[in-house]
Amino acid sequence: MLRASRVGMLSTRYEISEADAVLCTWKPTAFFGGGEFVLDGRRFEVTRGGWTGRRYRLFDETGEQVATADGVGRLAWTLETGGVTYSFERTSLFRNEHVLAGEPGSVRRTSAWFGEAEADLPGLPQPVQVFVLASLLSVWDED
Repeated sequence: MLRASRVGMLSTRYEISEADAVLCTWKPTAFFGGGEFVLDGRRFEVTRGGWTGRRYRLFDETGEQVATADGVGRLAWTLETGGVTYSFERTSLFRNEHVLAGEPGSVRRTSAWFGEAEADLPGLPQPVQVFVLASLLSVWDED
């Protein structure tokens, strides 16, 4: 399970850890809703776009697109990676928890005040898990 926590109370950066070991730092850009992280020595870039601004794309260091998430944070949204499309559903209008439809997995905000969240997405590659968590962190921080 991945855990994200804000680096400082007023910081926009998040440390993402697994089993109490820091894997990477999510560094959002100031104005465009994307950002970057370095995982296992590989740099990944997240961009945001689309009509609603809720489409996120993950690119590896060679510029190849690894994943796309469309409608992030809505009641229903999708993730496409490796030729497979996954559906996420928000459990309630009043909770920031998203479950992977038909499969085990979820992402939830554990503390808005301290900027904490966790993702349990077994079966997805680790960079994609970080991407999903970072995309939702961006949406939550904007809202």
